[in-house]
Amino acid sequence: MFQDRKQIILSFFFIVCGVYLLRLLYLQVIDDQYQALGSTNAIKKEIQVPLRGQIYDRNGKLLVANVDVYDMYVTPYKVKNIDTTMFCSLFGITRNYFDSTMTVAKTYSRNRASLFLRQLSKEDYARVSDAMVHFPGFTFELSFFRTYPARTMANALGYIGEISKKAYEEQTIEYYRRGDYVGITGLEKQYESELRGTRGVKFTMVNVKAEDKGSYANGEFDTLAVIGKNLYTTVDVEVQQLADSLFQGKTGCAVAIEPKTGEILAMGSYPYYDPNALSGKQFAKNFKELYKNPDKPLNDRVATGFFRPGSTFKLVQALVALQLGAIEPSTAFPLGGAPVKCHSHPGAPNDLHNAVRFSCNPYFYNVFRKTMSLGSETNPFKEAPIMLTKWHEMTAKFGYGQKLGVDLPSESAGLLPSVKYYDKRYGKHQWKFSNIYSLSIGEGEVSINMLKMANLAATIANRGHWITPHLVKGIGQNSQGINASLKEVHQTEIDPIHFESIIGGMQDAVERGTVGGGAGIVEGISICGKTGTSQNKHGKDNSIFIAFAPRENPKIAIAVMVQNAGFGGTYAAPIATLMIEKYLKRKVERLALKERIMNTSIKTVEAMAAKGYEPTVNKPAEPARPVKAPESPKKEAPKSVKVEFITPKENLIAAKSTK
Repeated sequence: MFQDRKQIILSFFFIVCGVYLLRLLYLQVIDDQYQALGSTNAIKKEIQVPLRGQIYDRNGKLLVANVDVYDMYVTPYKVKNIDTTMFCSLFGITRNYFDSTMTVAKTYSRNRASLFLRQLSKEDYARVSDAMVHFPGFTFELSFFRTYPARTMANALGYIGEISKKAYEEQTIEYYRRGDYVGITGLEKQYESELRGTRGVKFTMVNVKAEDKGSYANGEFDTLAVIGKNLYTTVDVEVQQLADSLFQGKTGCAVAIEPKTGEILAMGSYPYYDPNALSGKQFAKNFKELYKNPDKPLNDRVATGFFRPGSTFKLVQALVALQLGAIEPSTAFPLGGAPVKCHSHPGAPNDLHNAVRFSCNPYFYNVFRKTMSLGSETNPFKEAPIMLTKWHEMTAKFGYGQKLGVDLPSESAGLLPSVKYYDKRYGKHQWKFSNIYSLSIGEGEVSINMLKMANLAATIANRGHWITPHLVKGIGQNSQGINASLKEVHQTEIDPIHFESIIGGMQDAVERGTVGGGAGIVEGISICGKTGTSQNKHGKDNSIFIAFAPRENPKIAIAVMVQNAGFGGTYAAPIATLMIEKYLKRKVERLALKERIMNTSIKTVEAMAAKGYEPTVNKPAEPARPVKAPESPKKEAPKSVKVEFITPKENLIAAKSTK
């Protein structure tokens, strides 16, 4: 029995050995491919880098394209007995560059190719290609650099650059080589795997003189490069370029969203720069200059900036209070007794509609105060921690204090203060209403980015829900493939009827309220908006405006912020309404206003103000004449006005006025 098993095992062993010997005989004696390989002694592996996918706007206009160039690589061990002086003269480089780059290449690997010289034009390649027979070890690969025909949206589109040492070493699947391009910021980084495509490989036989002897194995092992997938964005480049022109001489940002889809129509951070500056051979020089620029054009003020929302936050306060039953649309509060100043609006009924219309600070102070005191009539703020927690939960559903999920690699969550935050700052249960009342008018600890402000306008336009804001609507030839999370619907759980209570006030704010001067009136379009003036410790207040239009079936929601520009109606509102006009009418008819905004520099205005002159671009005012607005459903006027008198016990310090 044992002898039989031994014979079986030995037989199996001899069969396996025989198979290996026969295969070796075939490879070394019979197969002529390996005979050829033995005579040539080398197979050259050429990496074929695919063109990167291009990026288009929503109407098919090209935003990002490619220009073909050639990159030179060096394999150090192959570089022997070359005329260095002739080489440097041929390529227009210094001996110091040659020596230092060769040292880096040898340190990396003597046997693997390293990038030596980048971005030779087709003309340069044609000029030097015949001479390369004298310089073994140097090879060329077809490559590209990015070009930006529209010259806009630098921060959102992003730029590409050489892969960092850390990123190269941390690759989970080896794909990139040293010196390869990858997306560094913006959409270029967010959609790197889709844009980069798939590399190809070509094997070529060469002899000892590095002469090409044809394709190896008739190309059996070659693979073709696959061009990267194109991105089809949601951006309207004409609206975007209008924003660029209106922000000349100003610092700030603007973002517009299509409410029903969450598609971002425009997204600009200012001052902006031509994205072509960070493409090509001058990348390092231009990046250094942009980095040192005191106006910080590399900063993305839309998605990563932190700002106080100012009076735009009053809309959220009103909606939360309405949902909780703290107020009704007819609720009125006295203008006196509050630690925040009131804007003059003589003769106007003191209700929610007019509080929104004239951005009444004392009104919203009392709204927040009433919200915090719900559930405890005898001791107004006994339940404040409970109500602040409830307020925090409801406000967070508007996207505050969290990331919205925009398809960009960097987005700030901002800050929405909570009970835990105040307990940590003041001690558990040691804080009181006087520590938090500034939240009522969008000041204090709350901070957001401009994307959230535009998203608030879109939420109000939708009467209670928002879709994740996003920049890309399609990938590849079928214009599909975006992440499902970019179409997610988020509910605020505020009753839609409460939105109607503030929308009328928003329309009046534009037509005969805090915007003033007619800057918000566009013929044939009902615009609903809210001004804001956010405190800025680095100078004059920031001018803020959010809006949507038209009132019924809204097509665009927008937020604009101009730093150090003062009232929201002065600069932010005109810029926003001009962008709305351009998007809905496909042209701007208010040419005088457009020219005035374009040609006004905030720094110039500040210099004039220092000499006693007031800006004349668009001062907030209450027009005396009525403005005919598009008809909206009529509502019965309340038979009585509910007035609540609340006198604060604390001796509070007057807060700065926000409008």
